[in-house]
Amino acid sequence: MEIKQTEFIKSSTSISQCPPATIPEIAFIGRSNVGKSTLINMLANKKDLAKTSSTPGKTQTINHFFINKLWYLVDLPGYGYARISKSVKNKWEIFIREYLTKRENLKIIFVLIDIRHKPQKIDLDFLTWLGSKAFPFAIIFTKADKLKKGEAEKHLTIYKNTLLETWEELPLSFVSSATTKEGREDILNYIDNVISDK
Repeated sequence: MEIKQTEFIKSSTSISQCPPATIPEIAFIGRSNVGKSTLINMLANKKDLAKTSSTPGKTQTINHFFINKLWYLVDLPGYGYARISKSVKNKWEIFIREYLTKRENLKIIFVLIDIRHKPQKIDLDFLTWLGSKAFPFAIIFTKADKLKKGEAEKHLTIYKNTLLETWEELPLSFVSSATTKEGREDILNYIDNVISDK
């Protein structure tokens, strides 16, 4: 699949504000500063579709983008950002979980994880929660260009072995780089299959 047309629809702070749930949605979520907005822009081949920032926690709303007049790309707030108040953090978590739980047209959740780091408890806990709810999800390991190939493969193996300590079967995963566009074709083809129910 090639993304030929993109349109920002709206930002929402509650599920009631989201567009009508009439077409497939593909959601992207990850720890703050994981490179989510940069990855979304790489997939769309558009530099400024999702707003990027060097400041973690920039995305504070559910952002809907209409793609190829067929499906919504949904940019969700990052989780795990410590430098916000507890009340704000709790508010984010509540409406993110409400969206993931109640959005009937949600086809797949991409969980973004920075491949440079060792497995983090906050990511593992979130993946476990998704698994417990039987949500369809896949992992995208970001920033692969920041490591040498051998290092990236080593980090990936560590992550998979950590998951296998508690998971019977590994979730589907992709390795990506917004700089080199590694993983772009595979991710877009997978989205194409998901929205087509192939």
